[in-house]
Amino acid sequence: MRVGLIGGGFMGEALVSALLKESVAQAGEVTVSDIAEARRQHLKSSYGITVTADNAEAVRGAEVVVLAVKPQEFAAVASQLRGQLKGGQTVLSIMAGVRIERIVQELGHQSVVRVMPNTAAFVGQAMSVWLATEAVSREGHEAAARLLRALGREVEVRDEKYLDMATAVSGSGPGFVFLFLEALIDAGVHVGLRREQAQELAVQTLLGSAVLARETGRHPAELRNMVTSPGGTTAAGLQELEGAGLRAAVIAAVEAAYERAKELGS
Repeated sequence: MRVGLIGGGFMGEALVSALLKESVAQAGEVTVSDIAEARRQHLKSSYGITVTADNAEAVRGAEVVVLAVKPQEFAAVASQLRGQLKGGQTVLSIMAGVRIERIVQELGHQSVVRVMPNTAAFVGQAMSVWLATEAVSREGHEAAARLLRALGREVEVRDEKYLDMATAVSGSGPGFVFLFLEALIDAGVHVGLRREQAQELAVQTLLGSAVLARETGRHPAELRNMVTSPGGTTAAGLQELEGAGLRAAVIAAVEAAYERAKELGS
């Protein structure tokens, strides 16, 4: 797969790393454009790919063109790409909050896929939710799915409103999880563990719990009941969490992120 990537920042590099690691593309098939020379040199030396400061050069001959720039940079990028894209090329955007209608209009290109990935892409464990326009060909669909599966798991939806919902849950979700992880580590230190011990225990506990939920397919409430003995330590801790409003706080956080995602999109 020939890929042209506009933007070589954190998510751009994550995508390059995943594409090469999963053999979705070879180094010679990937071109990345970035305005920062330091980033270009880093990507070239680290991955052996082609780099350029010219966005039009990056998309030339690419089957999939990935927009991995900040939303506020899109207008400038679009002005450089308008008229450069061919009918058989699929544009895949991972820009947060930029609607498909605007991407199509400013690029003058109909074949567009909009994706909401998350930061776990860097370790191949992303959750990506995506939507394609009707103009995207069967080959374009397959290419987008292959590319996103290199990052982790992917789910295609049929309405753009679900991308705002995904932004709130899986896009912002890592931030919420990291806050809980940080608190769990601090709590371990508070009760007497050394910080490195607390971090090892907390990280593995979070990871193991997530894998258990994924592999068993059981409802989280069922899994919680499995480790909660009557009058035991877990029951005592859960009572404190419920009393402090953890469940309500998480719901409120997701609602706030969802409303903000809709605001950014409009």
